[in-house]
Amino acid sequence: MSPPAARRCTYLMTNTTSHQRLSLITGATGKTGSRVAALLDAAGRPVRHGSRTAAIPFDWTDRKTWGPALADVDSVYLAFQPDLAVPGAADVIRAFTAAARAAGARSVVLLSGRGEPEALECEQIVRDSGLSWTIVRCAFFAHNFSEGAFVDDVLAGTVALPNGDVPEPFVHVDDIAEVAAAALTDSRHAGQLYELTGPRALTFADAVAEIAAATGREIAFIAVSRPEFAAALREYQVPDDVVSLLDYLFGTILDGRNTPTADGVRRALGREARDFTDYATETAAAGAWTPQR
Repeated sequence: MSPPAARRCTYLMTNTTSHQRLSLITGATGKTGSRVAALLDAAGRPVRHGSRTAAIPFDWTDRKTWGPALADVDSVYLAFQPDLAVPGAADVIRAFTAAARAAGARSVVLLSGRGEPEALECEQIVRDSGLSWTIVRCAFFAHNFSEGAFVDDVLAGTVALPNGDVPEPFVHVDDIAEVAAAALTDSRHAGQLYELTGPRALTFADAVAEIAAATGREIAFIAVSRPEFAAALREYQVPDDVVSLLDYLFGTILDGRNTPTADGVRRALGREARDFTDYATETAAAGAWTPQR
């Protein structure tokens, strides 16, 4: 285990009670959920992986799976898929938190989106759920360039997106996971809203330039309109609901409202947030952007 990982495990193990309580990690195969589960696993905390392929399956669209997945659970990492901004999300969050409380869960850590009116509604539902709560409200994930919607574009050498000149303080997913893991294991985070961003804002064009520098490859950024972006997604046979979500997000959260940085990482963990350059350097070194021959 690397020294940083060891320190994280020590933190989790020394800031909890001796009685180990089971945590359900929804989205356990996703960008944040997989990391939260790994941190808790490494710290020796009992974890139930919430996914459709888990031993006890969990599926947001199949409420019959909720009860078995929530059985004997004390805390929940609530990472709703695909996004709190989609129609009907609030109803699902209300029903799920009610089911969690009825099953005996005591606390919930909600992954929320920064600048999304629909996410604010879901946050209030969690606050009113009767569960002890922590809200982790996040900027745009840096890892969308390596594990999400834009990785194929980076590999192809051209990233074409709308709102490319709007600065965004991209947040490192490891920061999100460490804050969520701390909130799941330490009651001092109860009732806290942590707004997580990187330490500086940069445009999508700047972000692509940093990735190009880290990889030593030529990667172009092309600014396109939202209609052109949506048309290109459909040309690549991206499902219509995903196209609608991405178009909405670029038109809503990437209009400049989220440009200011926030201090959530420092408040929760006592250190500064990771920078985008750190993300680009480590991701390039790991080979995530190396084209396959």
